Amino acid sequence: MTMLHAIGLTARLGGRQVLGTVDFSLAGGEMVGLLGPNGAGKTTLLRCLAGLLAPAAGEVTLDGRPLDRWDRAARARQIAYLPQGGECHWPISVRDLVTLGRLPYRTGWTRPTEADRAAVERAIAFVDVADLAGRPADRLSGGEKARVLLARALAGEPPLILADEPISGLDPAHRLEVMGLLRRLTESGTAVVVVLHDLTLAARYCHRLVLMQDGRVAADGPPDAVLTAQALGRVFGIRAHFDRLPDGPLVVPVARLDGDCRP
Repeated sequence: MTMLHAIGLTARLGGRQVLGTVDFSLAGGEMVGLLGPNGAGKTTLLRCLAGLLAPAAGEVTLDGRPLDRWDRAARARQIAYLPQGGECHWPISVRDLVTLGRLPYRTGWTRPTEADRAAVERAIAFVDVADLAGRPADRLSGGEKARVLLARALAGEPPLILADEPISGLDPAHRLEVMGLLRRLTESGTAVVVVLHDLTLAARYCHRLVLMQDGRVAADGPPDAVLTAQALGRVFGIRAHFDRLPDGPLVVPVARLDGDCRP
């Protein structure tokens, strides 16, 4: 069943059209990677899907109901959004930061309930940051921060995660770790949309890829069907090396293509 559906999305920023007639769908238990050059519209699409940016035209529905008709707290319980370059600027503990993910379930200044505390502990255990729980959240390494911010999103137990470049700036080991955590979420029915630039990790971890160019969808389908030599040449202007290792596909950019040399 499709839980999130967008049809005919158009978005404008600063008077400039950045999305043009985009259709998108997402089902429970599916991990979809959004790929494309800088400025292709990936973040704008993600913000429209999260209800943070109203489209100029078109509509986004969640479980069949237009997104703009959802109460904000109810929508926040359904969708967790991890923005690009998320930071914590206050010296609160990691556990308190993760507890903020329960705010959509609380009113006013009420204290966390037993259900809140249990959800926080499950999120901390899932991303394996129990050893960081008492540490100040503003003193974490890049990899630690990525896992903690993911735990904060998971504490709200949303059926849908929208993550904008969650592995940007991470070392190879932490990139693999975060992608593995996102993929594991889908095993329990959670739907994930993740903006990526790493073609190999996109091919290995995502069920489906959406390749964007100039604010439109250039390709949508299984990784093998989207990451082709022709598509990468047309959209990114690159030539790539393709291989298949025992643990999954390998897609490595090796050269830029110039002008008429593009496939």
